[in-house]
Amino acid sequence: MKRKKILFVCTGNTCRSPMAEALLRDIIKKNKIKWWDVASCGVYAEVGGTISPNSKAVLKEVGITVDKFAPRQLTQKLIAASTLVVCMTENQKQMLEDCGNVQCVKDICGYDIPDPYGCDIQAYRITREALAKACRLIVDNYILQYKGE
Repeated sequence: MKRKKILFVCTGNTCRSPMAEALLRDIIKKNKIKWWDVASCGVYAEVGGTISPNSKAVLKEVGITVDKFAPRQLTQKLIAASTLVVCMTENQKQMLEDCGNVQCVKDICGYDIPDPYGCDIQAYRITREALAKACRLIVDNYILQYKGE
C-alpha cells in the first residue's frame, strides 16, 4: 500500500507547521497508523534555522521532542508528493490554490492559526492546543477515512 502524506505549511516553518507536524506524527505513532506520513515546510522558510525555542518548549511540555527538526522551503515537488496540504491560514491557502489538494486549518475546524512568532510562551501554548484539535480532526476526517486505500 502506498503511504499517503500530509504536508503542513506556514510562513517560516519554525513555529506553527513544525508543531502541527510533531503533534500529528505523535498521534499517528501512538495509534500505530502506518499508511500516513506527515511533513512540514514554509512559504518563506528559514532554511538552515531551527524550530523556534518556544515551539520546542511547548511540545516538550506534552512529551514531544523535536531535536532534529530543520525548516524546509515549500516546493512544487513537496506539494505534488502530498495527499493533503494543510495551510495555517486562509491567505496561505489562496497563495497555493492552483497547486492541488490544498486546504487550510479553517476548512477543517473553523479557525485560522495565527502566527505566534515573537509572542510569549502562553501564545505558543494556545497555538499548540489549537493545532492539537486540528490534528485530531485530521485523523478522524482524513487519515482514518483512507485506511484501506
